[in-house]
Amino acid sequence: MSLPYKKIVVKVGSNVITQANGLPDEERIKHLVHQLAAIKAEGIEVILVSSGAVASGRSLIQVTEKQDAVTTRQLLAAIGQVKLINTYANFFAEHAIKCAQVLVTKEDFRDRAHYLNMKNCLQILLQHDVIPVVNENDVVSVTELMFTDNDELAGLIASMLNVDALIILSNVNGIYNGDPKVSGSEVIQEIKGSVTNLASFISTGKSQFGRGGMVTKSTMAQKVAKLGITVHIANGTTNDVLTTLLDNKLIHTRFIPEKNKSGKKKWIAHSEATAKGIVQLNNGAKEVLTSGKATSLLPVGIIDIKSDFLKGDIIKIVDEENNLIGLGIAEYGSDKARERIGQKKQKALVHYDYFYSAI
Repeated sequence: MSLPYKKIVVKVGSNVITQANGLPDEERIKHLVHQLAAIKAEGIEVILVSSGAVASGRSLIQVTEKQDAVTTRQLLAAIGQVKLINTYANFFAEHAIKCAQVLVTKEDFRDRAHYLNMKNCLQILLQHDVIPVVNENDVVSVTELMFTDNDELAGLIASMLNVDALIILSNVNGIYNGDPKVSGSEVIQEIKGSVTNLASFISTGKSQFGRGGMVTKSTMAQKVAKLGITVHIANGTTNDVLTTLLDNKLIHTRFIPEKNKSGKKKWIAHSEATAKGIVQLNNGAKEVLTSGKATSLLPVGIIDIKSDFLKGDIIKIVDEENNLIGLGIAEYGSDKARERIGQKKQKALVHYDYFYSAI
């Protein structure tokens, strides 16, 4: 295989492994497992993030109309997750490969201790030649506890394990420069840096069986690429999609990575949902902080502390219009920060090593 990857995350969307009737496509799953086995045989470590528990549940039980959507999802996911992991385990066993089920919720990423615990679990599985099959725990994840979709989860896992590439398998060939249904629209094969106009021609509709649309995929892909990881979006319903992609022979969308960021910055980058405080900066401080140079957040540039935080909390840093500039770990609490607003020659509130720029 021509691409020089040693460790990859492969994310399989519901639409890839679900038939039109809403039931699991076991032939497609078997074909994907066959490719993952071939990749592993090349010495590449593989982490699989797979949707499909709800579809698997649908194949086992009829749900009465009386149940609400959340309860139905919990029922189907609880039953379906067993079938899904057994399907993977049986197909991997044909290649003498062991796999493990890893079910997670957003709560598992809320602080550094939980985060490192999850990381250790995945690393020990890889060290023992086991392929982790990761999925959101839909049985307990409801509403605000849920990831946007498994794309967000895959981005977190890729960043956490410092992989070389994240491959997102959807049911389209990549991101197009227009409506994919209109003739003349072509796949954008390379995307570099933050391209804000992507949303203007990406279809905003959700996929038929999944929760995430192409807008969330592209936003997450840009974030992960910014952290130094290559991201590929490709069509998982194409035969031999993974092996062809890794041979560099597949038309798809590739997000070119920036300089690799530290493990701590990778954690901070994905922590917006659990940030405690909000600090507002003036435009001068914003320019300095987002210039790409190694600069820390000093109190002289702060104009307001908009919500409280303690030392060690992750805080949101916003500009004068309340747009997100970045995230960082507070070196001291909001009480001291308030005392030092606008003052020169004070200790940095966020050290550069613990600041992630969202711009």
